[in-house]
Parts: sequence; structure tokens; C-alpha cells
Amino acid sequence: MVKKGYLYQAAIYLFLAAFSFSTLFPFLNVMAVSLSSAEAIRAGNVSIWPQQFTWDAYRNLIDDGQLIVAMKNTVVMTVVGTALNMLVTIMAAYPLSKTDLRGRGPVLAMIIFTMLFGGGLIPQFLLIKSLGLMDTYWALWLPGLLSTYNLFVMKTFFEGLPGELEESAAIDGAKDWMILVRIVLPLALPVIAALTLFYAVGWWNAYYNVLIFIKSSTKMSLMVKLYQMIDNLDPTLLLGDSGNENNALPPEGVRAGAAMLASLPILLIYPFLQKYFVKGVLMGSVKG
Repeated sequence: MVKKGYLYQAAIYLFLAAFSFSTLFPFLNVMAVSLSSAEAIRAGNVSIWPQQFTWDAYRNLIDDGQLIVAMKNTVVMTVVGTALNMLVTIMAAYPLSKTDLRGRGPVLAMIIFTMLFGGGLIPQFLLIKSLGLMDTYWALWLPGLLSTYNLFVMKTFFEGLPGELEESAAIDGAKDWMILVRIVLPLALPVIAALTLFYAVGWWNAYYNVLIFIKSSTKMSLMVKLYQMIDNLDPTLLLGDSGNENNALPPEGVRAGAAMLASLPILLIYPFLQKYFVKGVLMGSVKG
């Protein structure tokens, strides 16, 4: 007779498998549509496996060139923005983790205040315009230099490190910056990896602020360009070299290809950071 414990575990596994497939199905469907022929897409025969495999959707996107330029812009915006975010987060969290820092209380109170209240879009727009930063990536990087939540995650991790490590290094003559770089940061790699992923995903998916502050089409991010292509897809781009409308790729195929190009970079990076992800967040969220 089968034990109840095994039945219970089997039910849990079945539920998790069904739930995982339900979340994975839309992604597989989009990927299959992007790799299927025009006839298969029009006939509605595409589910989770490509029908009449073809690269036509990606070829149309690459030949157009606009999405590639937008992807390059997004890579620059993500790499520089994430680097600035991590630099400011570490430089702010480390001193604020010291209880003997003068003015620590008022500074923390002002930082917490920003979590509850904001100036709003119009004051931010007027400030960016008065600084002459319109249509530059600095209009995105400067207001988004620091995430208060990520700052407190990093600060909590620093507070949980044994004080004896820094004290012994200080006795040996190490300065504060040397202690931070050679002792503290190597121990903080899981938290750094997790927060880097948080920041990078945010920059990669940037849409609203780019739409407001960036006006040049050559500086648009990938998400904005993707939306423009989906909203105003030119049917003449889908005819291919033959110009035959019967062989034209449906807009759904090109849109699916664009969605895959936008998603793949983060999906490829995530597995390398996954082992740090949960560990880093937990280490930075729970003290002691």
C-alpha cells in the first residue's frame, strides 16, 4: 500500500510541474511563433514547437537595423547605469552601516523619507531640463543613481559582518578604503551579484523615463523601440525580397522575434547569477 507521504509529495510535484508549465508556455509559444513560417502562423498551427522552421522574423528585424541600434543603446545604458548604481550603493551603505558615524540618524531619516514621498514627474522634468540634460542618458542615470531598498539591503549585510575583521585590519595599518576593497567587498559578492541583477534588469526594461527624456530616435532604448515597432509595424518590411504578399511574414512573427531579442540577454545572464540571487538577498535582509 502506498504511504500517504508519497502521495502527498507526488501531488506537490504534479502541482509544481503544472504551475511551471503554465508560466513557461507563453515563452515557448512566442519563441515558436518567431521561428515558424508565415503559412503556419496564419493557419494557427503553432503551439510550443516551431512549424516549418525559419529565421525570417529575425532576418527582417536585423535587416531593418533599428532594433540592433536600440539594443546597443540599451547595453550602454544598462552597463553604465548598473556600474554607477553599484558604486553609489556601496559607497553610501558602507559608512551608514557604522553606528559611530556622525549625522547617521538624520541621513537615514532623509533616505527613508524618499521611500514615502517623491517630488513627482513635473518637478523632475523641469529639473532635468534646467540642468541641460534632456536627450542625454544622464537624464536617466542621475535621478536613478540609488535605490533606497537596495541601499538598505547592502547596509544590513555590512552591519552583519564581524567587527573583528575590520578592527584587525585597522590595527595592521589598513585604511578604510583598503578594508572596504580587500576585506568587505569579497565577502559581499553574493549581495553584490543580487543587487547588480536587480539594477541591470531595471535598466534593461527602462521605458517610461526614456520615453519622456530621450527624444532622438538614435538614442531610444530597446523597449521603446520594441513598442514603436509593435504599434506601428510597416507591412512593407515583411514582404521579403520577392515582394509577394502571400509569402509575407505576419506581424505576429516579427513581434514575437522582437520580444525574444529583448528577453534573451537577461535570460542568458540570469543562470550565471542565480546561485548568488537567493543567498545574496537573504544575507542582506536578515541581520545576525
